[in-house]
Amino acid sequence: MTETPLDHFQLEDTRVTRRYFGKFAGITGHLARVAAQMEAEGRLSRREVQALARYLVGLTLTFKALGLKYRFAGRLPNAGKLTIDRVESGFPVLAELLVLANDAVQAQSHLAQTPTAAALKDEMVRFILAEQEMPTRLQYTLSQRLYYEELAKGDLFLARNDPEAIWLKGEERRTYLIRWAVYDGAVNLPVIYLMEVEDSGRVGLPKDEWRWPEVQAHLMAQAVGGLKLLTIAKGFDADFADLHPKRLRRFHIGPMYSHQFTAQSGPIREVLERAHAPEGEDWALVWTEEELLSERVEVEKAGWFGKVEREVFALDPFAGGGPDSGASRQERAVILPERPYQSLAELNPPGFSGVRKFVVGSGGRVLSYR
Repeated sequence: MTETPLDHFQLEDTRVTRRYFGKFAGITGHLARVAAQMEAEGRLSRREVQALARYLVGLTLTFKALGLKYRFAGRLPNAGKLTIDRVESGFPVLAELLVLANDAVQAQSHLAQTPTAAALKDEMVRFILAEQEMPTRLQYTLSQRLYYEELAKGDLFLARNDPEAIWLKGEERRTYLIRWAVYDGAVNLPVIYLMEVEDSGRVGLPKDEWRWPEVQAHLMAQAVGGLKLLTIAKGFDADFADLHPKRLRRFHIGPMYSHQFTAQSGPIREVLERAHAPEGEDWALVWTEEELLSERVEVEKAGWFGKVEREVFALDPFAGGGPDSGASRQERAVILPERPYQSLAELNPPGFSGVRKFVVGSGGRVLSYR
């Protein structure tokens, strides 16, 4: 029997599992509003918000599906238990998303072999009238039916979300916004990439049957959290002579902190502990953005008579670890409800003065503070 790592934790109880997914339903619902606030502040364009929204909505749908899958965890022997990373991220472990992706491939087969939701509900009514007790096993069967229905709809955030290209401008020298995302198994967190690329090739990148598959494979191979943006961008620039990366950004969604569910150390734990927030508001989510910009272009010789453009990227010597950060800019933000924000403001722990705070108020209103 494989032992569960010490930082991984199984949610054993039905009520605890439902509270966990209820919490995340609220959190993921706020992420699109945070992105909209960033657009209002001029930090994201409308196209960039739309590109991010595809993954933020997908994350919401993935958690909805997992919530259905584990709705009866602890109630039945074979209902399964959700495993979360309670130290590094507060999110489910990578294995949960890998199993979900495999289930999605087989969703239609499962649905074909299961009675419809309406038929199961009718059977529940007959069972209650005949047996005078709750039809727990039928309820579980229905939850699994709804789980596979959710998977069959698609648009989920998976462990690997292959690149998609969005045309921005230009006809001869076209500009595309390429988006892709992964679930980083090293830290069990969703990571989203956006790259603005100029295309000087003869055929537009998404329609190029030679370059586009190679670009997709290249970017997915480089979508590793430990790689610096500079390494990713320079590798891309070197491998594709007629594709010119002008801007590369990486968004880390998480960790999620909760006094009830996670065991992270540091000041944010004390903030949540002292907040005494009501159920559903005991959380804080970190949002980190890294950005790398092309500063100028240098022209190099290629072969006997050819020339090729190479990007020179700007590095911010004051960002994080200095020039070795591999980015032009890095900014951290924390998203949290009003009660934990009040606790944070009162405690004022060191290291949070430069962190942007997005405070979720009543009615989903989002306010931004430094």
